[in-house]
Amino acid sequence: MRTALQLAAVAVVALAVWLWGFDGAQMLERWAAEGQRAAQSGMAQGLRALRANEPGALMTLMGVCFGYGFFHAVGPGHGKILIAGYGVAERVALTRLSVLAVLSSLAQAGMAIVVVYTGVWLLGLGREEMVDAAEDWFAPFSYAAICAIGAWLALRGAVRLWSNWRMAEHHHHDHDHHHDSGEDGVCGTCGHAHAPTPEQAKNVHSLRDALVLIGAIAIRPCTGALFLLILSVSMGIELAGILGTFAMGLGTASVTLAAAAGAVTFREGALARFANGPHTARIAGVIETGAGLIIAILAAQFLIRAI
Repeated sequence: MRTALQLAAVAVVALAVWLWGFDGAQMLERWAAEGQRAAQSGMAQGLRALRANEPGALMTLMGVCFGYGFFHAVGPGHGKILIAGYGVAERVALTRLSVLAVLSSLAQAGMAIVVVYTGVWLLGLGREEMVDAAEDWFAPFSYAAICAIGAWLALRGAVRLWSNWRMAEHHHHDHDHHHDSGEDGVCGTCGHAHAPTPEQAKNVHSLRDALVLIGAIAIRPCTGALFLLILSVSMGIELAGILGTFAMGLGTASVTLAAAAGAVTFREGALARFANGPHTARIAGVIETGAGLIIAILAAQFLIRAI
């Protein structure tokens, strides 16, 4: 199992080298842009077919919307970077990270719905005005939030490295004052819990991280979802637009799920060599710090382009 994880981690590194060292990212970006253009045209045709009550139009529209979400996520974007970066930085189970990837994509779809119906019903905005608002306001705010998360992860990793170094330096010293606590964190002397158990602390920590990550991704609605929703409102088939937007979110999630799997595979493969070794905690701190810095740098680049 350890050998398989290490080989999988090498494969992930090879893919990253191809993407950023041999113009693989540019090739994917061009392919994704072509796919998005074709899907956007297909969405307009699907809505017209649905309005004309053509058989099978709704399912066809859902398939096209899913495809748009897939191509949108394949191109340069912040969602998969944040999910993958967090998966590398933190030792999180693949199932939990996968749920996080799906929820963040669906939350982004929900944000698009909120933006469109707020803009149309309350502010009387048109498609171009809402797209401009998404690009000029929501996008920079989202990039800034992701940059802050990256810096936070890097700082947390650095603190862990420092703590590990201090603990190694003073491991020969014993502390005389301690509480005799059971597995549930209750003191055997006074019968009170002086601190949360490790499991309780981990659960709070994970929930906070999850909410922050989902919020940072969901802030910026997808422009394709805005296009679909506004067009469906103008045609009087609002429910189709809402359903298509969530189908688009699932298409986006298909890519972020792959990014999550790659991130967890890379981390576990990198740590497999040092499992239960004296340097495991230190290596984990280095990985978290490095992943946080990469997230912050990439998000900062997106932010600079957006402002």
